[in-house]
Amino acid sequence: MSATAVRRTALAASAAALALLATACGGTSDADKKDDKDAAGGSSSAPKAPAKALTAAELEKATLAQGDVKGRKVTKAGPADEVPADDVTVDKEACLPVAHAMYGVAQKGSVATTKRKVIDEPKAGGKKSLEDLADGEAEDAFKDAFDLTSTFVALNSYEGTAGPDAFAALKKAAADCAGGFTATVAGTPTKVASIAEEKVTGGDEAAAWTVTSEDDGDKAPFKLVALRNEGAVATFFSFNLAAAGGDVKFEVPAEVVAAQDKKLA
Repeated sequence: MSATAVRRTALAASAAALALLATACGGTSDADKKDDKDAAGGSSSAPKAPAKALTAAELEKATLAQGDVKGRKVTKAGPADEVPADDVTVDKEACLPVAHAMYGVAQKGSVATTKRKVIDEPKAGGKKSLEDLADGEAEDAFKDAFDLTSTFVALNSYEGTAGPDAFAALKKAAADCAGGFTATVAGTPTKVASIAEEKVTGGDEAAAWTVTSEDDGDKAPFKLVALRNEGAVATFFSFNLAAAGGDVKFEVPAEVVAAQDKKLA
């Protein structure tokens, strides 16, 4: 694919990305675990006794911070990243938990929430200017510039069985809505073409999916992950612009998930 084609495809995909992630992929704002891990699609490991919700202070301490994930910049989400639950609607009611997870919206029973943006640091490249690069090198450099993954992380603390219930509802919705649905946020519709299960481990239970959006025939893949530890549920929604251009395949953000899992342990 030529550099021009990469640019055109990436820019088209970015429109879908921004519609889904709001400003989660944008600039920054100021601001070992149990031996038995459940793979995605495994049985629920609901706590034997109702979980005590983490307080706001405890949740903040358990949330990702700068330095927790090597090679990534972690910042607090700002007011512009907030999506009120009432602003999210779907054409299929069964799909609402997925739409909420995509936008970091807490489910019923949440008592405290934190949100972070985790963005890959730019890859260390050569010192040649674009003018000094050969055609093939310039194209590779252009692709590398887009090969960065952005992840929006929402961590919610739930009381009693609300955490396991929220996790179970998301898994059911992802299965029921595998064929796609349309989510509308603040009046702007976004078409989800498909939801496909991925593999991930962590916490008391974890699940992951590739969520493919479609905009005027252009498709873009996202990664959605849910991780539960007792009454705390974290959702991760990731996008890679180069992957949207079809030039790289990006995976579930396993290192980000593992770092959050460790802090919740």
